[in-house]
Amino acid sequence: MDSPSPPSKRRRKNECGDDTSSSPVVVFAHGAGAPSSSDWMIKWKDMLGKALDAVEVVTFDYPYIAGGKRKAPPKAEKLVEFHTDVVKGAVAKFPGHPLILAGKSMGSRVSCMVACKEDIAASAVLCLGYPLKGMNGAVRDELLLQITVPIMFVQGSKDGLCPLDKLEAVRKKMKSLSELHLIDGGDHSFKIGKKHLQTMGTTQDEMEGLAVQAIAAFISKSLGER
Repeated sequence: MDSPSPPSKRRRKNECGDDTSSSPVVVFAHGAGAPSSSDWMIKWKDMLGKALDAVEVVTFDYPYIAGGKRKAPPKAEKLVEFHTDVVKGAVAKFPGHPLILAGKSMGSRVSCMVACKEDIAASAVLCLGYPLKGMNGAVRDELLLQITVPIMFVQGSKDGLCPLDKLEAVRKKMKSLSELHLIDGGDHSFKIGKKHLQTMGTTQDEMEGLAVQAIAAFISKSLGER
């Protein structure tokens, strides 16, 4: 499978600022249990930056986990203001560049909340392991039904926090354009068991590479419709 062209290849001038580049700025939020310095976040930051030809992938730590703290995460709603400030800072640093909001698990929920704010003009939202089920097992679909910007879900097929039948039912009711890329055998962090990989004749890196290709194609399409 050929890799889709990075979004910025459609329109780029020199670095002197002769034209507004379509190279996006990505604000990438971590999940509840690990900061932006985790191996998982560093790996995906690098992959997203290269695949999207991003002008920058901005990562950050929510206050409850910053500086090596290990407090329990607050409700996602209480993180929106801090997250929004980070997004506004990134937009101010790279004016004219499309804004992509991305997040791992809890960070993807907060990204969706930020995308719903009137003063945030996101071009797309990328959810890596969206936690559709809450701690009590209830399906949390209200937020997804509110969002109006294009949204992509990347989910492991064995992710207990996001039953695929429930996600499909929600997607059918959503206002926004949405796509789903499934990582066969992946858990909530996309980890695939060795036996499953051997059965499929593939590797963890290859499966994640396919996901990144799908992300690049979705973002390219979303930016093309701006």
